[in-house]
Amino acid sequence: MSLEDLIAQADARGLAASGLACSDRCVSLLVDDDELLRPLWAHLVDDSDWSESLEKVRAALDAADPGSGSGSGPGSGADEAAGLARRMLLTAPAERSGAALREWADACSLASLRLHRLLDPADPAEPSEGALTAGSDEAVRGADGAEEAPPLVAAELGRQIVVLQLLAEHGPQGLRRAVDVSGEGRRVLRAVVSRRARGRG
Repeated sequence: MSLEDLIAQADARGLAASGLACSDRCVSLLVDDDELLRPLWAHLVDDSDWSESLEKVRAALDAADPGSGSGSGPGSGADEAAGLARRMLLTAPAERSGAALREWADACSLASLRLHRLLDPADPAEPSEGALTAGSDEAVRGADGAEEAPPLVAAELGRQIVVLQLLAEHGPQGLRRAVDVSGEGRRVLRAVVSRRARGRG
């Protein structure tokens, strides 16, 4: 089943886990705290309100980079990737239900794929080129999309699929494994960023 199909069929917990997992993998571009989003995962386990914890996360992001504002300004490369990571958390809905939640999960999926494409050392495209448009990342989420994706993007696509499958098959019991999958992706992304920094140093 394609990623598009999994998102379309996911329930509220699956959608929230999908969006949160994307954010969790990418938040390392903003802060070094691997436990920052842990309280949000806990709210998914007991299905409790996460609005207060969400505000604390946003405050932590502002404290880490108080001059960033909404993170919506133009950028390229690592700067644009960091802006995408920030927007995932800034736009998370306080209520985990309805159309807003599905829109957020869908937007996080696309943003995370774009972010990984921006940072993929195997992708020669520049941020201004067509390969980085939302349309290309939308296409990746369809059937056989991974075949055309650079390695880092294909790996992120696989993680998004695994998280949604875990929640669809195991419900709240799948959350622990989803957290592990996200942690693995976070470590991979951090290593990629570190290599980029060394290469430009």
